[in-house]
Amino acid sequence: MLAAWCLLYLVVLLLAVKYAYRAYAGRCYSTNRLDGKLAIVTGASAGIGAETCLDFARRGARVIMACRNLEKAQRVAANIKRMSGNEAVTVKKLDLASLASVRAFCNDILKTETALHILVNNAGIGGSVQKQMSEDGFELTMASNHYGHFLLTNMLGKLLKNGAPSRVVCVASLAYFWTGKMDVEDLNFRNIPYGDYRAYSLSKLANILMTRELARRLEGTGVTTYSVHVYRCNYVLRTPRLRGHRNIPQELGDGGRLVC
Repeated sequence: MLAAWCLLYLVVLLLAVKYAYRAYAGRCYSTNRLDGKLAIVTGASAGIGAETCLDFARRGARVIMACRNLEKAQRVAANIKRMSGNEAVTVKKLDLASLASVRAFCNDILKTETALHILVNNAGIGGSVQKQMSEDGFELTMASNHYGHFLLTNMLGKLLKNGAPSRVVCVASLAYFWTGKMDVEDLNFRNIPYGDYRAYSLSKLANILMTRELARRLEGTGVTTYSVHVYRCNYVLRTPRLRGHRNIPQELGDGGRLVC
């Protein structure tokens, strides 16, 4: 009897902790207006990125959705405009696994914009079962999740300084904790065994290290940097096909509230 009561107490306690975490931990409830601000969000055609764009648009920002799949992104952009009443939402091509694509995107932005206020480095992929290489010769997970964002952030650095106070948000993950030893001389897994989760966690550690170094280098410029692990995101822009499947895990992240 005592064991049953102890088990019940433990279950109730765990449910209470889960509720408290989801309700309060790390969430931003800001409703500050973003009128006149420019925000760029990578990987904005679903999940965290899409919800972030929706929130920014609702608060009056001009939003650039940087996406690989333009057709999918255009559909999401149309929904964001409809739901937010903000027509200043545009889609631009960006494949973060390709350094040429990153450079083309940045050169386009540098020609048309004078200041950037919010950059959300959100796009990413999970590690593939078999090791794959990018067109530039880098392990694909690291190329997509880190190298592309590294180049993107550096090339847009001038605009971020022009837009100060501005900020960079990198969507990382607690998965970095399981990286183990990081061999900076072998990030392509030439001599060490490849594993999909290890490749992913390594890329998330790289995101965090980049963010910390950026914070050091940009101190005093008015540009602040953050790496975040996000929990769950109620993806209201989910397609009709997915809305009927309640058992599908929600996208990670408290979408649209990464930047207060």
